[in-house]
Amino acid sequence: MRGFHSEIQRCSFCGKPADKSRTLVEGPANNVYICDKCISVCQTILEEQQRDLSPINMTDVSSPKEFKAYLDEYVIGQDYAKKALSVAVYNHYKRMSVQKKSSDDVKIEKSNVLLIGPTGSGKTLLAKTLAQKLNVPFAIADATTLTEAGYVGEDVENVLLKLINAADGNIPAAERGIIFIDEIDKIGRKSENTSITRDVSGEGVQQALLKIIEGTVASVPPQGGRKHPNQEMLEIDTTNILFILGGAFVGIDKIIEQRTAGKSMGFGGHIGMLDEEQKMELLNQCTPDDLVKFGLIPEIIGRMPITVALKELTKADLKRILTEPKNSIVNQLKASFAIDDLELDFTDDALEAIADIAISQKTGARGLRSICEKLLMDLMYEAPSIKGKKKLTITKEIVQSNKLPDPQTLLIDQKTA
Repeated sequence: MRGFHSEIQRCSFCGKPADKSRTLVEGPANNVYICDKCISVCQTILEEQQRDLSPINMTDVSSPKEFKAYLDEYVIGQDYAKKALSVAVYNHYKRMSVQKKSSDDVKIEKSNVLLIGPTGSGKTLLAKTLAQKLNVPFAIADATTLTEAGYVGEDVENVLLKLINAADGNIPAAERGIIFIDEIDKIGRKSENTSITRDVSGEGVQQALLKIIEGTVASVPPQGGRKHPNQEMLEIDTTNILFILGGAFVGIDKIIEQRTAGKSMGFGGHIGMLDEEQKMELLNQCTPDDLVKFGLIPEIIGRMPITVALKELTKADLKRILTEPKNSIVNQLKASFAIDDLELDFTDDALEAIADIAISQKTGARGLRSICEKLLMDLMYEAPSIKGKKKLTITKEIVQSNKLPDPQTLLIDQKTA
């Protein structure tokens, strides 16, 4: 392409001349041009050809064990959830590897996943890390921000727009992506569980979500929402998009307990006496009826064949999360401060003290970064201005007092001060 020309020339494709409404682009060869209208037609043809993607080659897809091994590098604990997600994703790829033949062929349904677990237990991280391994577009949405059409808020179609944007506008790529919708428990119908309330009809939002989860060709406004009725819609087929729904589902353990009352649960006591492993085992016995009683509509439960419970993270888990994953918080902080010539370290009891704070705040792993950032904020502010090599070891006393030593005293060679 050599440039744009406004002089009178003719498009080599349609034969029409350049004018105010038609711009010509010159090709590599002299006197060969294509107009913007023909470029648009070619782009449409290419997109339609791309939409008919070839089946996935299963020899290029990791096995469930390989998926889990990758998750192990980034996510601490939650072994059962990692195993279930790995199997679900592998089966999802198997489904896409089957070419469309006659209507008589066996049709493999999608293995969408429902994750049940407390805040900070790793639901979002699991979904995000999985998408990273698969190298597919990934989008996160919060169910509490979604509303039915006609209400003020985000339309359900905006979830698909986020995925398209994550794919840099490549709709065929987005059609093989993953969408994680968190806080799905907050849009349940009002039911026996008094903790669930919803001003804008949660059931209506569930019905709208159902359409895109079960597979449909949805029309998505490129600018989001319905404020631009004349804009051209983007069409996306959701048939091969994997949906992972997550929520804390506070109180569902009581629903399960009521159902199993009088039966031998094998736990040897009231739910309040169970440890985290036993609670997780109980939650993994969750049935569709339990979820209906909680407030999810039966249709959406039917589209989530895999239900996985995550346990609340213990102090030991939180301590491991701080240091063990490849991109652990401590490793990130060390790398960041190293740029300012500061060697940062944490004692073992300091890590325990940080984990204790997260447990007391009931934030789980999600709160670990903010605890560390708040503790080191003054140092982040001062360190870049102090020239020379510096060193700081964070101790239990520093964490508990939330007070750092004078940054000037951290210089290894005081002469450089």
